[in-house]
Amino acid sequence: MKEFMKYVLGTIVGLVLFCIIATILSIVSIAGMIAQSSSTVNVKDNTVLVLNLGTVEERTTEDPFSAIMGISGESVPQGLDEILSAIEKAGENKDIKGIYIEATGQSSMAPATAQAIRKALVQFKEKTGKFILSYGDNYSRNDYYIASVADQMLINPQGILEWNGMASQVVYYKDLLDKIGVHYQIFKVGTYKSAVEPYIMNEMSEANKEQIQSYLGSIWQQILTDVSESRHIPADSLDAYANRGVIMQEATEYVKLKLIDKITYNEGVSQVIKKKMDLDEDDDYHTLYLADMANVQNKPNKFKEGEIAVYYAVGEIASGSGYSAESTIDQKKVSRDLRKLRDDDGIKAVVLRVNSPGGSAFDSEQIWKDVVSLKEKKPVVVSMGDYAASGGYYISCAANYIFAEPTTLTGSIGIFGMVPEASELLSNKLGIHFQTVKTNEFGDFGDVSRAMNEAEQALMQKHVNNGYELFTKRCADGRHMSQDAIKAIGEGRVWTGSQAVQNGLVDQLGGIQEAIAKAKELAKVSDTATGYYPAPSSMFDSFLETVSGSSYIEGKLKEQFGDYYNGFSMLRSLDKKDYLQARLPYIIK
Repeated sequence: MKEFMKYVLGTIVGLVLFCIIATILSIVSIAGMIAQSSSTVNVKDNTVLVLNLGTVEERTTEDPFSAIMGISGESVPQGLDEILSAIEKAGENKDIKGIYIEATGQSSMAPATAQAIRKALVQFKEKTGKFILSYGDNYSRNDYYIASVADQMLINPQGILEWNGMASQVVYYKDLLDKIGVHYQIFKVGTYKSAVEPYIMNEMSEANKEQIQSYLGSIWQQILTDVSESRHIPADSLDAYANRGVIMQEATEYVKLKLIDKITYNEGVSQVIKKKMDLDEDDDYHTLYLADMANVQNKPNKFKEGEIAVYYAVGEIASGSGYSAESTIDQKKVSRDLRKLRDDDGIKAVVLRVNSPGGSAFDSEQIWKDVVSLKEKKPVVVSMGDYAASGGYYISCAANYIFAEPTTLTGSIGIFGMVPEASELLSNKLGIHFQTVKTNEFGDFGDVSRAMNEAEQALMQKHVNNGYELFTKRCADGRHMSQDAIKAIGEGRVWTGSQAVQNGLVDQLGGIQEAIAKAKELAKVSDTATGYYPAPSSMFDSFLETVSGSSYIEGKLKEQFGDYYNGFSMLRSLDKKDYLQARLPYIIK
């Protein structure tokens, strides 16, 4: 027995020691990783910046698990902010001779993000005269659109070029909801406010078809124009190629049509790069990737006139959603942050970077109020990203000046409400029955176990109408237009940035750099730093959130729901009785 106890205790002690040692090693590894990530990168002569086109989001977020496991490339989301910063640094650094774009065929980003990257590459070429080269085993449409700025485009002999136009697909859930016995009672203002259609219809309304065709056509024309200018191919010819099905042509056909310059296997790319750099075949060159460029130092600057604050408002508009802060505009937090920026005398102007399809109408109104209050003390310039529609436009309309990319989706000025009714599911399918006793007529308003009566429906529609009146008034006041003029281009209609400039919803086409320049002009400062808010989470905070927080939960939901995630995301807002929604019905990838 003594021997048995001795072995048991020895095993326990060994396990405890092992856990202690493993914990210490983990802490040391994480600390070393953090130290390594913050160390300055020294750029060697004859260096090339490699851009690996994959999934691109608005801002860079630390993924500690990916760093620990050494995962990189298109599987890890990249931030638009870090891509634009890397391109700018590559232009300023004399030892970086050019940029090599590696097309993955798997890039995932909205058109406005692709356009922002492309524009930065065009400016890189024009300002520095350095080379840009691209290669792809396969080019997706986004890959090709961005890489078309290159001096030389290469493709694998068996490669595919996805040049086939654009399409928009809407997923409809009505039959599924009918089968499980759940119905949505709809209240809306706006002929084009089609976010509710998937829950009550099985096909598009004519109004929805009209607006989708309009904005898709606008985006496609912009892509044709940009590629035509870079590749010196008439836009009409490019459009015709898409109709000819060049996506399935031989690589030699791409060269014949001047869509591609050269056919080579991957191993031949290095020789082309060496030739661009005037190196001999035996000479070596160095490469830097996006993660490396974060630690390449810009030239030190001394600023005297304060700071231009760039504040990122990214994701759905809600309040305390319980989901990842990286993909939600939490009204309470944003309001606090904007008040701090308002009261900070060192901040001379604010650029509000909006990338949002909208969300809660109530929370949009609260943020609008804080933007108005901020504007009373200092200039506010809005820079629209992929989306600044519905609630996203609501929080933008009060700014002094608004920029959008030509392919930004904006407008969608409209309001809707959805109230679920599950009597068939509960009573007929599950056998659950309800009996209610109440003191007043509207005591059980919104009860999902029954349909609304006429009085409740009238009350709800009036609430939606009032919300639309308030929304259009906010837009009219902000844009210095009449409310009738706003309603004429409202009705929930989605516009591209190019169209929004024409109808007065946006002041000028441009990206975040143009917005910063305008903010300096309005603030009457020039020798000014740029600060970015809110500050990104530290690697340690990201680690904690990934392990135990909402980021992990939302990641799993996106993984499981796939293309259906956006529909689920909208419905989860209704669970909090947030009936009024100012939301864009489309997410374009």
